[in-house]
Amino acid sequence: MTTIGFLGSGNIGGALARLAVRAGHDVVLSNSRGPETLHELVAELGPHARAATPAEAATAGDIIVVSIPVRAYRQVPAAPLHGRIVIDTLNYDPARQGRVPEIDAGHTPAPLLLQAHLPGSRVVKAFSTVYFAHLPALARPAGAADRSTLPIAGDDPSARKAVAGLLDSLGYDAYEVGPLAESHRFAPGTPAQHAHLDPAGLLAAPGRPVSAADLAKLLATEVTAHRR
Repeated sequence: MTTIGFLGSGNIGGALARLAVRAGHDVVLSNSRGPETLHELVAELGPHARAATPAEAATAGDIIVVSIPVRAYRQVPAAPLHGRIVIDTLNYDPARQGRVPEIDAGHTPAPLLLQAHLPGSRVVKAFSTVYFAHLPALARPAGAADRSTLPIAGDDPSARKAVAGLLDSLGYDAYEVGPLAESHRFAPGTPAQHAHLDPAGLLAAPGRPVSAADLAKLLATEVTAHRR
């Protein structure tokens, strides 16, 4: 099994950690407030979980999940993550999380910000299209008729393959969109980004399973819109 390091253990990080432990993985949790603030979550997750500093979590993980506000991206330690696979779950939401001057000025597109900060890491965009409360409810065993597919994007094919394998163990299929820049196809505001939301109830309603075929149509819709 895999050891997964978490930089950020809030809603998304906590939900993914629960799925990971349920799948038999070990998790190393961290946040900006210190390991002592994660006592309750570690106790809930049991012996497959421990708390650490961000640098320790970055070093311990075979795969690292970054789940923090985008504006705090500089807090991600670059040196311990050199050569490692890093999952970028971030969505740029300035109204809720604050603005990032580099993005607003057009210097770095939002989907490429973390990779630009971590030039020695293999960043894969994943888990950015599903609401944290829907993550455990939508997970299904391999082969289930209503198993959901999540889009992933990254420049390194072997990293994409590793992340796809992790998704499979957590109860999801992966749809490889291509290089990291192609993650604009499932960025905030695109049809694919809202694929699992019920239009009638949005976040308050149960998540909707999305097949690979349905996801492909939504991703193609975004591409067509960009070409107009």
